[in-house]
Amino acid sequence: MKLQEYAAHDATGLAQLVNSREISAIELVRLAREAHDRINPTINAVVEFYDDAESVPGSDTGPFAGVPFLRKDLGPTEAGRLQECGSRLFAGCRPTVDSYFIQRARAAGLRVLGRTTTPELGIGSSESVLCGITRNPWDLERTSGGSTAGSAAAVAAGIVPIASGSDGGGSIRVPASFCGLVGLNPSRGRISGGPHQQESGLGRSRSFVMCRTVRDMAAALDVFSGAHPGDPFVIAPPERSYVQELQRPTGRLRIGVAMSSWVEGEIKPSIFEAVLQTAQHLEAMGHQIEEMRAPYDPVLYPEVAAAMYHIGLSNLDATARELGREVNAQTLEPVNLKLYQLNKQRPLTYAGEVFQRDRQFRADVGEAIKNFDILVTPTMPCPAFPHGTFSTLDENLTVEDFLHGADVAMHQYMHIFNVTGHPSVSLPLFQGEDGLPIGIQIVGRFGDEAALVRIARDLEETIPWTARRPPVFAGS
Repeated sequence: MKLQEYAAHDATGLAQLVNSREISAIELVRLAREAHDRINPTINAVVEFYDDAESVPGSDTGPFAGVPFLRKDLGPTEAGRLQECGSRLFAGCRPTVDSYFIQRARAAGLRVLGRTTTPELGIGSSESVLCGITRNPWDLERTSGGSTAGSAAAVAAGIVPIASGSDGGGSIRVPASFCGLVGLNPSRGRISGGPHQQESGLGRSRSFVMCRTVRDMAAALDVFSGAHPGDPFVIAPPERSYVQELQRPTGRLRIGVAMSSWVEGEIKPSIFEAVLQTAQHLEAMGHQIEEMRAPYDPVLYPEVAAAMYHIGLSNLDATARELGREVNAQTLEPVNLKLYQLNKQRPLTYAGEVFQRDRQFRADVGEAIKNFDILVTPTMPCPAFPHGTFSTLDENLTVEDFLHGADVAMHQYMHIFNVTGHPSVSLPLFQGEDGLPIGIQIVGRFGDEAALVRIARDLEETIPWTARRPPVFAGS
């Protein structure tokens, strides 16, 4: 197999070739390394490609038999492998436990070949002091999104067909939108964070994958779904496999469509045009379309969105002590250090306030959207923006400007569903006049990833995207 053929396949397609003995897992590893060596110097998506990649464990059978896979350097861990979280504070850190996520990946045949870049502690966009700038294969001067920056860029550029990600406020869906990928944030409880990261980020953060096709998304849901002992929140299992859902009819849905900004902030006209076109396609399929106004109080939303950062940084002192380090300007980037210092000033009662706010927010949003089967929104209010925008490396950027600009305005359609736990997927349905991808977010009822699989399949067939290639691509 030539590199061009390798890069053209999705993960399911490569696994089919391995299962039929048309190619071996070792050959795929070597092709992934060739793609990495050719492309990574340009985009800086992979912080480490393992020297022993050809001997990493993985099944030679299964839905992803022999498929090359990269692990985001934040979230699920591999025993004995580096996990530095994009931060100097964690430099050289080697966890001792394989996460359940990694165990399931290997059992399904995925070969974990290395680590992808992430902004420091998953905060910000595709740049950090430790890893440098991760560049978008569609435009090297623009971000690939945070915090699953490296995985998104690596998949978009054809280094691997699938890679891990995590989403605590849009960190899978943002890079999916910016890099032209399929990015699902599953329902709360669908993917176990065990044995050491259950209910990460107040239950807002879930791990999943970056991929290019809906069938890979469905197969990955089958692989990674399921609770483990000790999980604090257990969701009802699906009625059937998600791959089987690809063959089932969608039915007629009542769809709420966001045609306005939900907070103060500009939305590019091309983004709403893409939302409108999506709605028109869905209406042509026979679905009932209605406009969906903001389902939350825009005054309350900034506090709800910011809470994850403040609570998430609360354990840094204990981490620093374990590592024999201090939290200071030598270990944290400027904006993250300011966030940490602000959190230190908050009273002990702040956590209780957060839990109460989240409870009220979930109730209000649930009531507002209860009559819709799915929602259609922009993923982001703009295409990928230039490097340095709202950068955590900017010493002059205040916490207030960072949270309001980079977090509230940019993530207005996403944070909400991290809090409520609804499944939501960004689909790469359109491109702007500049050629940059435009993602559309589809949100399902809680626990109903099956509906998202079916509607995503319908849209993939109606507005095909899989043949699109960025200028920087391993198969070019």
